[in-house]
Amino acid sequence: MRLWSIHPRQLDAKGLVTGQGEAARTRREGSRASALRMPLESLYRAFDLADSATDPIQIVRRYHAPDDREVVGFCAAALAFGRVASVLQSIESLVAVMGPHPATFVRRFTPARDSVRIEPLVHRWIRGRDLVALLLILQRMLRESGSVENFFAEGDDPSTPDIGPSLSVFSTRALQTNLREAYGSRTSVRPGVSYFFPLPSAGSACKRLNLFMRWMVRRDAVDLGIWTKVSPSRLIVPLDTHVIRVGRCLRLTRYSSPGWKMAAEITASLRAIDPEDPVRYDFSLCHLGMMNACGFGKAQRDRQCPLRGTCKPTVGGHVR
Repeated sequence: MRLWSIHPRQLDAKGLVTGQGEAARTRREGSRASALRMPLESLYRAFDLADSATDPIQIVRRYHAPDDREVVGFCAAALAFGRVASVLQSIESLVAVMGPHPATFVRRFTPARDSVRIEPLVHRWIRGRDLVALLLILQRMLRESGSVENFFAEGDDPSTPDIGPSLSVFSTRALQTNLREAYGSRTSVRPGVSYFFPLPSAGSACKRLNLFMRWMVRRDAVDLGIWTKVSPSRLIVPLDTHVIRVGRCLRLTRYSSPGWKMAAEITASLRAIDPEDPVRYDFSLCHLGMMNACGFGKAQRDRQCPLRGTCKPTVGGHVR
């Protein structure tokens, strides 16, 4: 059963990159962007509703103060890996400890007093002490810079085409926080909290950081748009398994392995459609994949896909 009835033009079947010259490549990219614009806009409008799909941002949206949204948003994005039900349960457990004013809780957070309620929390391989460390880092950001946005902006160069270099600075500075109160005197090459602060410069796709940035910077019915110091044009798509599948099906990337290069290339393909706000399509593409409507690598191919006719589903690794 088809979810939507969209019949756009076929994409150029020659793919993203060939050796036929810059002019030919530019023409193909322009043609592909033109072919994708209408179906992606229709898909975006279908999902641009606050309750269009179950998503962690719905928990963040309960809070109205910008500092509370920053704190809950960062924690929610940091825990956004694994099954949706498990993700939501873990976020709910953490915000229950932080109470009605999470930013105030973080500013006043004292591990000796408050860790007893956080230590029992577990999300997959993340343990309570890793969450204690995360709160200490957020506390430092709020105390030293006044907000997470200001802490990020202090290491940001707005002239760079995307936020990749700034995310590396952000994560590096964050992990310079004294975390002895979380981990004790033990030294660790890579404590669990490091998972929340990956580096684009090391090749990481930084899915959770990019998700947090999308929530904070963009504004529509889904995203909050409470930050003003970062342009949406510089965001990078939060790369997860669903965006990878749909991105490959739409020929938005030539890469087969996830990482920063794939995330940047998918974003570049979307930027050709909307240079000012390329990541606006992320939520709808992700949840299209979560609905199992994308037929990439499946026998169903595109029979259930709202982008039918635009995508290039494969079976057994071969484009048909």
